[in-house]
Amino acid sequence: MNLKHLLKLLVETESPSHDKDSVNRVASIVMEEARKLGAHVEAIENAETGNHVIARFSSPDSGRGVRGERNILFLCHLDTVFPLDTIHKMPYHEADGKIFGPGTLDMKAGIVIALGAIEDAIKNGMKRPVTLLCTSDEEIGSETSRELIETLAKESELVLVMESALVDGSLKTWRKGVGEFWVKTKGIASHAGGDHEKGRNAIEEMAHQILKIQKLTDYSKQTTLNVGVINGGTVSNVVPEECTVQVDVRVMQPGEWERLESEMNNLKPVLDGTSLHITGGLNRPPMPFDSTMEKTFAKAKAIAKEIGIDLKAGGSGGGSDGNFVAPLGIPVLDGMGAVGEGYHSEREFIFENSLEERVKLISELLRKW
Repeated sequence: MNLKHLLKLLVETESPSHDKDSVNRVASIVMEEARKLGAHVEAIENAETGNHVIARFSSPDSGRGVRGERNILFLCHLDTVFPLDTIHKMPYHEADGKIFGPGTLDMKAGIVIALGAIEDAIKNGMKRPVTLLCTSDEEIGSETSRELIETLAKESELVLVMESALVDGSLKTWRKGVGEFWVKTKGIASHAGGDHEKGRNAIEEMAHQILKIQKLTDYSKQTTLNVGVINGGTVSNVVPEECTVQVDVRVMQPGEWERLESEMNNLKPVLDGTSLHITGGLNRPPMPFDSTMEKTFAKAKAIAKEIGIDLKAGGSGGGSDGNFVAPLGIPVLDGMGAVGEGYHSEREFIFENSLEERVKLISELLRKW
């Protein structure tokens, strides 16, 4: 398999999350590559987002479908954050040992590495069956794929998440949980000149609430809340009747989401004549560096050492589909994809040599786990 050729094809086949047909074009490429490697391939139809892809590879020794044999699961996603035609503004190109392009790091390279590692492991004695799951909606919350991820993870001995590594090559052995609150304040509209005193300013009320929400951040617990979007009012000469904010939430410790949910639901209006409406939820639970993760990483580090790779552990405040696996008690290794920087930006790139390095590492894990 020509890794760079496949990466170029995937990057130039753009796949923004909300464009079903575009995501399906990438899915078709991945399905064809998997079939070339002997996989049994299935497309899971989706009504709104693109289709999910499941490719099952048998180990040479066992044959497909051996009852009770637990497999190794790859988690990849087909979608990117970049709108169509971004490729014309930031085309795929190679320079100074780097490969640039929209979605190169997050995570077209991860798909390429997974397929390359599976190919290499099959040639060199893969011990377990392998399942490759490529989902279509990771960048927009994995709402249609979460159940599928959890179901396949429960069948697995190990889950490898092909998100990018940290810039020094470290795996992501912990991730914060990711949630969101929506807060709406409602006041009373009135003319800002003629009837100002009859109005109740929803934006003013929201200002009081924002200060309370921001103070719920607790760095000692790795808990952060960020009021990142605010909308309110119509024109400047009308006392605004409504205001809404969107609050990003990141939690690491058990019980923190429940604490925040209680605090948010206990918020009370400050101004007479105003009201509050609060909704929200935890989209991705935390992936802590617990005893299971510690043992999993130690095993991976020992296998990597046998081929001269010094594997390092790190973490991220961002979430991934690995967050769904960790609470199940299934061993998971995240950040197994390419090494690079600038994901979700015009600077996105991978280090070219990380393609072969990651293929070598993961092939070894597939053969020795």
